[in-house]
Amino acid sequence: GSVRRECLEHVIVLNAAGLRTILKSYLAYYTNTRTHLSLDKDSPQSRPVRSLDDGPVMGISEVGGLHHRYERRAA
Repeated sequence: GSVRRECLEHVIVLNAAGLRTILKSYLAYYTNTRTHLSLDKDSPQSRPVRSLDDGPVMGISEVGGLHHRYERRAA
């Protein structure tokens, strides 16, 4: 249900190759970035908590701009 609700309902798929590209991108987002309640709001590939000294928060678009992840980057 997640891939349908969070991805496919918001894009227009033109052909099978486009669908594969979208699904690969969403799978990478789902595995590496998306938080899960069953994991105490962590992603399956856990990330360390960054301190305020690591720089400003930067938004990084994923899944063609449909979703975003945010992390601190050195200025």
